[in-house]
Amino acid sequence: MIRKIIQIDENKCNGCGLCAKACHEGAIGMVAGKARLLRDDYCDGLGDCLPACPTGAISFVEREAAPYDQQAVQQNKAKQQPSGSCPGSAARLLHPAGPQVQPTGAPCPSQLNQWPVQIKLAPIQAPYFQGARLLIAADCSAYAYGNFHQEFMQGHITLVGCPKLDGVDYAEKLAAILEQNDIKSVTLTRMEVPCCGGLEQAVVRALQQSGKFIPWQVVTLSTDGRILDR
Repeated sequence: MIRKIIQIDENKCNGCGLCAKACHEGAIGMVAGKARLLRDDYCDGLGDCLPACPTGAISFVEREAAPYDQQAVQQNKAKQQPSGSCPGSAARLLHPAGPQVQPTGAPCPSQLNQWPVQIKLAPIQAPYFQGARLLIAADCSAYAYGNFHQEFMQGHITLVGCPKLDGVDYAEKLAAILEQNDIKSVTLTRMEVPCCGGLEQAVVRALQQSGKFIPWQVVTLSTDGRILDR
């Protein structure tokens, strides 16, 4: 069949491997130091790999190609999955066409635009981070504030965490995400409780360590669902 599929110019490829990491279907692999389309039927033609390529080596073409085979992709993923790891933590874009819009009278749709959301599970680099407005949220905040999806998550890439429960310092990982991606802004939503101060401190240190000037703001929510400060 004739369909849209990616094409890789090996002369432009610098062998960084970012496209292979960005391809959730496993269609791209590194062969002799160059990116290569391994199987036509693994490529869904959506192009998550395009923005990951720093040299512009990837483009779309329309040509005779085997149809995308989701079952084959899933079987291949199962073979590649390391023992003991969770397939549910694989990074993926949820709404390629953009944020969902609520039709009149319809239930409020989710505004979550990517998966996973937990800071400790999130990849350091992903196509959806490029040009993103980043929301870093204390995991209690969405439960406390009723309009959280529409008011804070819409149009954002969301990362969620609680340093007290996870027992980790997020600063190093957040700094790597900020440093290695084109993040346009950072919004932190935290609760009024003192333990949320650890999350705010981690964000401040991450911004400093990234070496970038990124506009940011902190929104503090009360436990009874009010905005205290923004």
